[in-house]
Amino acid sequence: MGIFVYMLRCADGSYYVGSATGDDLAPRIAQHDVGTYPGYTSTRRPVTLVWSEHFDRITDAIAVERQIKGWSRAKKEALIRGDWTDISRLARRGGHVRGSTPSSSS
Repeated sequence: MGIFVYMLRCADGSYYVGSATGDDLAPRIAQHDVGTYPGYTSTRRPVTLVWSEHFDRITDAIAVERQIKGWSRAKKEALIRGDWTDISRLARRGGHVRGSTPSSSS
């Protein structure tokens, strides 16, 4: 068993970062998509899984989840693309691309 950290793109274009235990992430994504539990994604459906990573240790997953939740939209989108060069560049700039304005969506 283990734990996933995942990111969903919501219908309004915002991103949701969460975690789920187990070896199969599909049931948790389905719960988000049908609004099983009240919360952020229940009013922003449908959702699409855009990134996930599996961890063996819950402490590692929680640390990564918290870190990503603090990232800018641009940095989250670089993670979705797997663009580690851009993630590093954005980290040096405080997360924002020069000439852009911070997005209110995260």
